Amino acid sequence: MAESRAAVRTAGRRLLRRTSRGVRRTLAERRGIIAYLAILGPGMIAANAGNDAGGIATYASVGAGHGYGLLWAFIPITISLALVQEMCARMGAVTGKGLADLIRERFGVRWTALVMLALFIANGGVTVSEFAGIAAATEIFGVPRYVSVPLAAASIWWLVVKGSYKRVERVFLLMSLVFFGYIISAFLARPQWGEVARGFIRPGFSFDAAYLFTLVAIIGTTISPYMQVFVQSSVVEKGTTTEDYPLTRADVFVGTLFAMSIAFFIVVSTAATLHKLGARIETAADAARALEPLAGAYAGILFAVGLFGASMLAAGVLPLATAYSISEALGFEKGVSRSFREAPIFLGIFTFLVVVGALVAMVPGLPLFRVLLVTQVINGLLLPVILIAVLRLVNNRELMGEHRNGPAYNVAAWLTTVIVSALSLLLIIATVFGLGS
Repeated sequence: MAESRAAVRTAGRRLLRRTSRGVRRTLAERRGIIAYLAILGPGMIAANAGNDAGGIATYASVGAGHGYGLLWAFIPITISLALVQEMCARMGAVTGKGLADLIRERFGVRWTALVMLALFIANGGVTVSEFAGIAAATEIFGVPRYVSVPLAAASIWWLVVKGSYKRVERVFLLMSLVFFGYIISAFLARPQWGEVARGFIRPGFSFDAAYLFTLVAIIGTTISPYMQVFVQSSVVEKGTTTEDYPLTRADVFVGTLFAMSIAFFIVVSTAATLHKLGARIETAADAARALEPLAGAYAGILFAVGLFGASMLAAGVLPLATAYSISEALGFEKGVSRSFREAPIFLGIFTFLVVVGALVAMVPGLPLFRVLLVTQVINGLLLPVILIAVLRLVNNRELMGEHRNGPAYNVAAWLTTVIVSALSLLLIIATVFGLGS
């Protein structure tokens, strides 16, 4: 009997220890999840802002024009975007300074002023396109642009100027949830998933001018200079340090995967419905309208809602990225949590871009394609400059110390920079000479 009681006590102690270990492990996992959610933001917002009105139009035209044949390109592009975003986020955490600030310190005021002027012009033009995207989305639902655009501009301005960084970040993250509509639209379109898988894992290539133009356009719309500026500045304003950085890196990688998954599903939904018909897609709104009779009303509505949310997110992030970069370059006070009195240049630039972007987007008969062409060329010229500057900065021993790139990472990063830069220049040539038409 005594031996039996001793055995029971021993078994009880073992069970208690296992339970205790399980509870501690569960608590640690919960703390890890909470810590990740607390630092979630810069990477997710920056990557998803790339899925703006122009991006959605590009992905929709890829699906309509090439079916599933270009899905393979999303694998190397996802890796490239993750590498570039991660380097900028790491620099923000290690140095506590934004990208424009570091460029001014290391490369001089004149070079910085030239880069900032180009960024200002390019981002101003793209901001116009975002408000045009808002107008196109709301007009699908019968709301005229003269109502929707001013309301959208006022909402974005009020959120940033009157809110704190945490509030702005939370609203931007909530806007990102609207991208789930594209995933649902893809399933409503009933694609042949076997063909989708073959297009994703089996690379193909063509020297056809339209094919090359489309391939380069995917890269150009996925990796944009303002995204690098925004992610680094927001990491700094969030107060991320090297101790917090592993979670920020996770945020960057998760944000990149989520954003590229959305792009993937946009291609799938339009390929499944529009490719066989040979439909020509010029804008994201065209895709939303074209999806409705083929994939059902809900697919078209979800696509239009996604366009509205994506345009709203980018219409906030683009002016913010521009305000961050110019304020950093000129050494002015900056920050979403600052008042107009504390940061007049920062909030003044943001306000100017929002107001001008909204006003220009309401101009009847606006030649939006011409605006996008000019800004696309400027961004294409800027991207190689920004990427090379990022690599020089992130490898600076004095600046980054032990957090600079390792040899293997450097090979991948330089390869990415060379390929993306070459393709961006190819996009400029193709755009100027009309090779994609």
